[in-house]
Amino acid sequence: MSAPFRVGTRRSLLARAQTDWVVARLSRSLPAARFEVVPLEPSGDRNRAPGGSPDFTDALDRALIRGEIDLAVHSAKDLPVELDPRLALAACPPRADPRDGLIIASAHRTRPLPRGSRIGSSSLRRRAQLLRWRPDLSVVEIRGNVDSRIEQVRTGALDAVILAVAGISRLGRAGEIDRTFPASTFVPAPAQGALAVVTREGDSATVSTARRVDDAGTHAAVVAERSFAAALGGDCRLPLGALATVRRGGISLVGEVLSPDGRRSLRTRRRGQVLEAGALGSALGAEMRRAGALDLMSTPRGSVR
Repeated sequence: MSAPFRVGTRRSLLARAQTDWVVARLSRSLPAARFEVVPLEPSGDRNRAPGGSPDFTDALDRALIRGEIDLAVHSAKDLPVELDPRLALAACPPRADPRDGLIIASAHRTRPLPRGSRIGSSSLRRRAQLLRWRPDLSVVEIRGNVDSRIEQVRTGALDAVILAVAGISRLGRAGEIDRTFPASTFVPAPAQGALAVVTREGDSATVSTARRVDDAGTHAAVVAERSFAAALGGDCRLPLGALATVRRGGISLVGEVLSPDGRRSLRTRRRGQVLEAGALGSALGAEMRRAGALDLMSTPRGSVR
């Protein structure tokens, strides 16, 4: 009997749910193959101090490079904008809802959030977009998994929390979302809602296996959005969003950058062919740089609280 494919994942409930989803589809596609899930703990799960830039891939990257696992499943938005050259983004399964959602304390569900409401988020992009929407809000930095963030709303520590709709839905908790923000006003983080299956570069057998769950449109959108972020030096410490849509061989990419206080923003769109997704993202990022995006994103926070 052949050895199983070892599939690395973070230990969180969401990460395990995402990995189990991928493994189930790989198993249906390759019924003779075996898959073994290997939970690991990246540094971002150990260090949740506010103000940092957590790394949710490092332990899985090391395990892949050392040959301790054969592939890893990530939330695509957690990947660094430039992968280690020894690794490859082998597959992106069909994307879930990329939008952001608000979970609101029961006392506020039937009426608008009061002035000064405390909204939990660890994302500078969401912080800026929330303040653009409602400058009176108090955006509070929080860390932790989806369950612990929602619990802070349920216990009254926060008035609301903003999270990715995809993550809440994958945990079977979509019914708890009180408001979903349109992507036209809350442009999502690059690759939000998508999953990424990463393998070792050149491991043709594993790459071929992973590609059985690949969705070409999602993969192209992820490449375009990540290329846009890379052109701006983007990571979770920058208030930027990107969303690509793929139709009939063409791709349309919207990119947005904001000042940290949400008072100013730049947004533009480019269209091209799917085969040029990476170049399209890079070109849009370069265009935004020329328009002053880097200065805008580094503006002092002003009213951010």
